[in-house]
Amino acid sequence: MSQPVLLYDTTLRDGTQREGLVLSLADKLKIARRLDEAGFPYVEGGWPGSNPKDEEFFALAKGVTWRTTRLAAFGSTRHRSNRPEDDPNLRALVEAATPVVTIFGKSWLLHVTQVLGATPDENLAMIGDSVAYCAAAGREVVYDAEHFFDGYKADRDYALATLRAAYSAGSTSLVLCDTNGGCLTDEVGAIVRDVIATLALPVTWGIHVHDDAGLAVANSLAAVQAGVRHVQGTINGYGERCGNANIVTIWADLALKLGLDTVPSGTDLRGLAELSHYVAEVANIAPDGHQPYVGVSAFAHKGGVHGAATARVRDAYQHVDPGAVGNKTRLVVSELGGRVNTQWRAEELGHRLEGVVDPRELSRIIKRLEAEGASFEGAEASFELLIRRLQPGYRPPFRLVDYTVLVEHREGRELRAEATVKVEVEGEVLHTAADGNGPVNALDAALRKALRAFYPQLDGVHLVDYKVRILDGDSATAARTRVLIESSSEADAGSTVGSDTNIIAASFQALGDSLEYALWKSGAELRRRDARHFTTSAPTTTVASSAGAHPASPDAAIAPAIEGGSR
Repeated sequence: MSQPVLLYDTTLRDGTQREGLVLSLADKLKIARRLDEAGFPYVEGGWPGSNPKDEEFFALAKGVTWRTTRLAAFGSTRHRSNRPEDDPNLRALVEAATPVVTIFGKSWLLHVTQVLGATPDENLAMIGDSVAYCAAAGREVVYDAEHFFDGYKADRDYALATLRAAYSAGSTSLVLCDTNGGCLTDEVGAIVRDVIATLALPVTWGIHVHDDAGLAVANSLAAVQAGVRHVQGTINGYGERCGNANIVTIWADLALKLGLDTVPSGTDLRGLAELSHYVAEVANIAPDGHQPYVGVSAFAHKGGVHGAATARVRDAYQHVDPGAVGNKTRLVVSELGGRVNTQWRAEELGHRLEGVVDPRELSRIIKRLEAEGASFEGAEASFELLIRRLQPGYRPPFRLVDYTVLVEHREGRELRAEATVKVEVEGEVLHTAADGNGPVNALDAALRKALRAFYPQLDGVHLVDYKVRILDGDSATAARTRVLIESSSEADAGSTVGSDTNIIAASFQALGDSLEYALWKSGAELRRRDARHFTTSAPTTTVASSAGAHPASPDAAIAPAIEGGSR
């Protein structure tokens, strides 16, 4: 029985070299504990000789009971002018008191002579002395052969000599590193096979790959197929430049594609997506929706043919069962999808269409609206409202009668935006005005001001994000615009869309949908109608406001909440 593949995580060290990724001390401890819970045998905590945060991390880690993880402290070989016992970096590695020390040394003569300013023999002595010093302190020593593949291609014999020096000094794991990330997959496999066969050492061979050529996962798998049983990587592929090998993808590939035993075990990967998203959340980086296995789009089907086939046979367009990695199948609502996509997604959101809404008609409307600039992929709240508006007996919670927006910039004064809106709720009309720091903000404020008299619950609805996209840039300022609004409340959160050649009209469509969606999900409109049923037998015809009194409109109740706007 072959040795299982050991997964070595270096998110807390190499992953933090990603531009824009900064982990606090608390963040590092959270992630380390989560990796321990996941069963990782090795977690590299940082470089204790390089910065105070990592030194504090290892100090606090001493008080943590680790279930499965052997924590590793990372550092370099000694300085060429130092004795091991006098080298600050090596002393910090030992003082970190981790069971594992990972030391990197130079394999490429270009780095030895031009970066370190050492001779080839001095570098071999630096490797041997550093490994021996840490091994004598009772540490398991993992040796990372930095730039090994470039060094091998430049001078094979010298690159092999650096590995012999580390092994002879007491390293039990020799890791071959493609530090620049530029090697092709076939040469990685060939070089690994040659090294293992030539040296024939009783060690655990490892691989550490960067993704500069987009091949980090493939190269890691090729190394495993060539005999490696220690794989280094980072959660979600975080790392410097283009990133490191994505250990999430590698773990799934090893278990589900190659059928190899892994540590942590790959027999149950249902927590894989959650692990990926947890680390992304702690790192404050939006998860990559298109990441293999765990991304929200990894098993999403947008094309109508794909969607229809997947609905009949789940594995028609899926290479593994999404549930095996904690993910799920999704059929995307769009102009490219058909009746099956639409019906599937509607039912996933809890809407029964059969006998209520014709899925084909719903799909036709979506295609028309998307042709006009809408997009329901990122606006599922608008999709749900569309289903609702097609149902018999639909009554909007409010209807926009009209609105006006003024933007004024006079000499010596700041820019001023004012909006007035006239809104009808069950035959009652209110006319309000509000200022804002821009036309959309003024409209939002005026609409909320009008509706607050009817629905005080809207005070709890907050705009989270506002995105504008120009759809046909060749039309310059006359281009059609798409607006996406994400809002949240205690009841729910959702994204809504509006599209128009007028950015104000597009924004107001999305705003109106966001407020109607919040009212629907909170049940506020139902409570209001119930209250009216028991308190009055006829609708009030006029509501006064600071802008005057206006007659109620006898419009049909099933009209959409937002009918249009000034251009």
